Amino acid sequence: MSFLQSPYVAVVALLTAVLLWSSSFVALKLAMAVYDPTFVIFGRMMLATLCFIFFIPSFKKQPIRKGDFRWLIFMAFCEPCMYFVFESQAITYTSASQAGMICSTLPLLMAVSARFILNEDLSRRTLTGFALAVCGGIWLSLASESTEHAPNPVLGNFLEFLAMCCAVGYMTVLKKMTAHYSSLFLTAFQALMGAIFYLPLLALPSTNLPSVFDPLAAGSIVYLGIGVTIGGYGLYNFGMSKLPANQTTAYINLIPVCTLFFGWLILDETFTTMQFAAAALVMGGVILSQDKKSG
Repeated sequence: MSFLQSPYVAVVALLTAVLLWSSSFVALKLAMAVYDPTFVIFGRMMLATLCFIFFIPSFKKQPIRKGDFRWLIFMAFCEPCMYFVFESQAITYTSASQAGMICSTLPLLMAVSARFILNEDLSRRTLTGFALAVCGGIWLSLASESTEHAPNPVLGNFLEFLAMCCAVGYMTVLKKMTAHYSSLFLTAFQALMGAIFYLPLLALPSTNLPSVFDPLAAGSIVYLGIGVTIGGYGLYNFGMSKLPANQTTAYINLIPVCTLFFGWLILDETFTTMQFAAAALVMGGVILSQDKKSG
């Protein structure tokens, strides 16, 4: 077995991807405090796309199979295109910590989607866990008060939930595509489609183009483009190609815990007692949903 074929390498790749994704909520907060959300996402996607120029010769050796192009387009439309439409707006209304907590519902959404789209079994335990996690997410939103970090947490958390729905579409198609395309190619395709999607949005009257240079905000965009888009998605796509889908989505459960830590460490975000109780209900539902007999 080669080094890259080892399941331990896939696990390390997934854990690193989770850490990068968790930090992205904080980086988005920092960048969007200065720059327009549309510009931030475009800059992130464009920077990642430019980094992939050096790999074009290898991509030419991997032609797209007949019938796959529409699936690749749908995958990229779900994420990063529509995913970041919802998440960029969510981050302007809710805190990074709460957005990360809503992110923990993704594995459950994947399980429910697999039941109705792929006709996979959905145990009563998983369904109960899903219901608890959703109730916890609603409670978390309702228990939140408007603050400097979260001016409208109910709306922000709902938009983050819609972003998770888009992520379900992305991950469902991604698992199918990893059988035929490299994780590097899939990540580059996502970045390119994201840049193309957001480019015309810069011309909208509602988009405010940068008028000043802020080192922290600009650095956050660079980090999002190279560290999170290339590193995070690249590592997750690699892990997804080596392990079953139900195992890889389970790593998403670590995102809310890591995001809570980063939000506290960098943004000085805190949870009230009621919010901690709601967050515990979300995590409890996620843990309960992990049916050992499935997968």
